[in-house]
Amino acid sequence: MTITEKILAQHAGRDRVAPGETMWIDVDVLMTHDVCGPPTIGIFQREFGADAQVWDRDKLVIMPDHYIFTTNHHANRNVDILRDFAAAHNLPHYYDVGTDRYKGVCHIGLAEEGFNRPGLTLFGTDSHTCTSGAFGLFSTGVGNTDAALIMGTGKIWVKVPATMRFVFEGELPPYLMAKDLILAAIGDIGTDGATYRTLEFDGEAVYDLSMEERMTLCNMAIEAGGKNGIIAPDAKTFAYVDERTAGTNRADYTPVYGDPGARYYSEHVYDVSTMEPVVAKPHAPDNKATVSEVAGTKLDRAYVGSCTGGKLEDFVAAARVLQGQEVVIDTFIVPATTEVGRQLHEVTVGGQTLFDIFQASGCQVGKSSCAACLGGPVDTFGRTHGTEVVISTTNRNYPGRMGSKQAAVYLASPLTTAASALTGVITDPREVLV
Repeated sequence: MTITEKILAQHAGRDRVAPGETMWIDVDVLMTHDVCGPPTIGIFQREFGADAQVWDRDKLVIMPDHYIFTTNHHANRNVDILRDFAAAHNLPHYYDVGTDRYKGVCHIGLAEEGFNRPGLTLFGTDSHTCTSGAFGLFSTGVGNTDAALIMGTGKIWVKVPATMRFVFEGELPPYLMAKDLILAAIGDIGTDGATYRTLEFDGEAVYDLSMEERMTLCNMAIEAGGKNGIIAPDAKTFAYVDERTAGTNRADYTPVYGDPGARYYSEHVYDVSTMEPVVAKPHAPDNKATVSEVAGTKLDRAYVGSCTGGKLEDFVAAARVLQGQEVVIDTFIVPATTEVGRQLHEVTVGGQTLFDIFQASGCQVGKSSCAACLGGPVDTFGRTHGTEVVISTTNRNYPGRMGSKQAAVYLASPLTTAASALTGVITDPREVLV
């Protein structure tokens, strides 16, 4: 069996499972946020009763992150609903807006708070919940009805996905990042190329990546239609998890690995030494082009943020390019979490903090949240309002995704995005990296 098949078998209490089988499994963690949390709570209370209790208070995580810094009445009301529910159920893992506990983007917050642990099952009311698979667990997005069922029972009905194996061989060149690898793979198989399948990532280049970069790979499994993305855990995984769970009831976990001879639906092998920086052109993540093919395309703005571009390593990469120079287009910097936002003031490149580098180069730095990745209310930081052409580290570029349906969004790595911010046109990072 593959890693995914073994995790699902264990959580169904079975020795073996095969792709296509359906079964009830136990859920270890359920996550929701301010967009889908309120309707999930409504369904839970309607189906289980107004006084019903959640199945396990310690396994429910609520992280408001999408529409936070806005005056929009509906967005603020959603956070109020989460706050009232958390108080009524005395939930220990609610990360409230306006408090020291507020985190920001849930997918990164789950990792920082030690909820991502090898061998677990984690479900969330967000399609990019597959991000957590970077830690060797089964994680996927579900709808509000499924989440309400989990909230009441701790179980869910799952069909076992077949597994597609993506092997990235060789040493990663300094001008490539995880975003380049996953955009190349999605471009090859299409946005429906992995529908209800697992994307399992392997190879030297994958295991050379940090945990942050591995999260970017797994995050975008859904952009190919995948049920989940997953990477077998290694020493980097254990070090990251152990640092964040020491002394808690989350310190114990059991890594799961695929069997020798496990059967895969397909295998896709890449030699990273021959790859170039990649973008996804408007208006789909599989609309792939190398940066050299679209170099010179005029831009109106650049955006560095979100769950695939708002992590510390993403900002270090961008700062390496921007240091000592000034951007020529509106450039937005949005740390995914408050922890990342704090690190912008502490981590240095060339003797300057990341925050100072961004400020000196003319970037606008926002507060930790999803911000314009999902468009949001009209007062959302970095949101498009017209016909802007944007280069962005986010993960989805369908019409209207970042606000205006008339805007055009190119998806790219932080290196490519920063290089392009300096010139105002799509620029190969190899031209500016020293």
